[in-house]
Amino acid sequence: MSDLRQDALHYHERPHPGKLEIHLTKPCDTQRDLSLAYSPGVAEPVREIQTNPENAYRYTNKGNLVAVISNGSAVLGLGDTGALASKPVMEGKAMLFKRFANIDVFDIEVDADNAQDLIQTIVNIAPTFGGINLEDIAAPMCFAVEKALQEKLDIPVFHDDQHGTAIVAAAALLNALKLQNKTLSTSRIVCVGAGAAGLASMNLLIELGAKPENILLVDREGVVSTRRRDLNIYKQPFARETECETLAEAIKDADVFFGVSEKDVLTPEMLLSMASRPVVFAMANPDPEIDPRLAFHTRQDLIIATGRSDFPNQVNNVLGFPYLFRGALDVRASEINMEMQKAAVYALQKLAQTHVPKEVLHAYGLKTLEFGTDYILPKPTDPRLINVIPQAVSEAAIRSGVARTHLQHSPTEDFI
Repeated sequence: MSDLRQDALHYHERPHPGKLEIHLTKPCDTQRDLSLAYSPGVAEPVREIQTNPENAYRYTNKGNLVAVISNGSAVLGLGDTGALASKPVMEGKAMLFKRFANIDVFDIEVDADNAQDLIQTIVNIAPTFGGINLEDIAAPMCFAVEKALQEKLDIPVFHDDQHGTAIVAAAALLNALKLQNKTLSTSRIVCVGAGAAGLASMNLLIELGAKPENILLVDREGVVSTRRRDLNIYKQPFARETECETLAEAIKDADVFFGVSEKDVLTPEMLLSMASRPVVFAMANPDPEIDPRLAFHTRQDLIIATGRSDFPNQVNNVLGFPYLFRGALDVRASEINMEMQKAAVYALQKLAQTHVPKEVLHAYGLKTLEFGTDYILPKPTDPRLINVIPQAVSEAAIRSGVARTHLQHSPTEDFI
């Protein structure tokens, strides 16, 4: 682990500090170039944008620029690190946007302890961007911030810790249930973790067909039930009339364990009490709710997914957010709505069921890979993702009426 620490520090420090830099897209060599790029020529696009704000998409990089914004209140598994210490993570997010979807990013770390300050800061800088990706903002503040910004702004605002996790996990779960000969509508689901990812995931699963009465939510105090008087407004819709108080009681005969909590909360005894052919999503990072090796030693009829790349079935947000924003930006969508999220889920689900390209096999040193218990999601290196997911999202935006232009040439096409 000490080698990893030193390697990570060297990676971020050398040969230049950080992971980002800015490159010019137009020539700036001659007097003519300078007169076009700045004064007096730059006045012409200014006038055009003043006349029609939509012209900002013609004459500036707004249409391919996303803000990745955090106040550092819930950074990875490190907690409230503060805004400045969140910068390496936000730069990393920017790298992924560019690497996987050719989207430019400004990472913005905001020193704001309360929701209103954070909201107002983002509203004030929003004209710069074609979309806003919120990141590592603690619950329940994140819910209020996202909702307020979606109401105030006419560009996509997306909290990846909520919806990115939900979309990728939902696609994986649909495939896992298919392999286990189960359906979402009839499965009993226990979700451990009632923060941003857990609540958003359960809401999306309900939109996809899960029955609310079949879902039990578990937080640090136990099962979220109607007997509890300590529930915030975001947990209250998940309060159920149940005699269960603990995870051990709730998990009995459950079809799905959906973990976005902390290490080792799912014991072998709990796993044994689940229904036949269970699905276990142990997504706590870096240490899952149950070690997959222990899970398979306990019982062999399960399908398990984690958040780690060193085990099969990694639930990785990079399968979601770059392509969601690519699809939204390509049609200048005013939001990323539920129809677009569901389209991404189904596109990911179906892609995992198709023949795996040779490039993917080569990248992972494999001879074969096919849809099955150890492959329920596409790999991040799958070259088809950039075509399939954005197109599905764009088409959903058009169908649902939030697109402001038809699907046309985008930076993606030059990137493939």
